[in-house]
Amino acid sequence: MTAQHERWQTPPEVFDPLMAEFDFTLDPCTNGQNAKCRRAFTVEENGLDQPWGVERVFMNPPYGREIYAWTRKAREAAAAGALVVGLLPASTDLAWWHDDVVGRAEVRYIRGRVRFLTGGPYRASGFFASVIAIWRPPSEKP
Repeated sequence: MTAQHERWQTPPEVFDPLMAEFDFTLDPCTNGQNAKCRRAFTVEENGLDQPWGVERVFMNPPYGREIYAWTRKAREAAAAGALVVGLLPASTDLAWWHDDVVGRAEVRYIRGRVRFLTGGPYRASGFFASVIAIWRPPSEKP
């Protein structure tokens, strides 16, 4: 879990417009140094084990096997009142995509590959397309 948080940070050109639109209050996927919001959970605090309440959540989760747990948490947190916006790989062939995204979240496609911050002046493009998934609480659904 730590590798994602340290090496694949959300670049400002992706985060800043989303922050302007959604006014996030919680980042549950940080290493303690790269928090995007006033309130954040570190790897040690494990955002999956913490309540998200009615927060406005920005989530750039680890992209390994544990992503299924994060998308499930996002879906469940939204049903309970949180707004959750996730930066995710466009893995339309995987079970978590069909269980937690299709028909449950608004999907915005990102043109080109996200150039993630990898520490210092370096950036790395993902080996995949990315999307923004938005899980809205019942009070914000049309």
